[in-house]
Amino acid sequence: MENYELTDNMSMHRYEFNIGGLVPKIEYIRTDNGEIYLTHTEIPSQLEGKGIGSMLVGKVLEDIESKGLRLVPLCPFVAGYIQKHPQWRKIVLRGINI
Repeated sequence: MENYELTDNMSMHRYEFNIGGLVPKIEYIRTDNGEIYLTHTEIPSQLEGKGIGSMLVGKVLEDIESKGLRLVPLCPFVAGYIQKHPQWRKIVLRGINI
């Protein structure tokens, strides 16, 4: 599988890949106190089932960790990813149940 470059599109409040004009994305709300809420993941139907969603979540979590943000995973896809990869619980805001 190709390694796609993650873009933090701050003006649109989303992380995204650009894959041949298609844009898989994770929308977020970022607060001034260092929290980031991942609210919605969307993968174009032409790209579904290829592991792109999981790659996107993984890269987003790496970026969040590198920025020292605390995560609130409101999106069920992101929460499911963290359940399968419990090493990412370390960046989840304390008190949040996944």
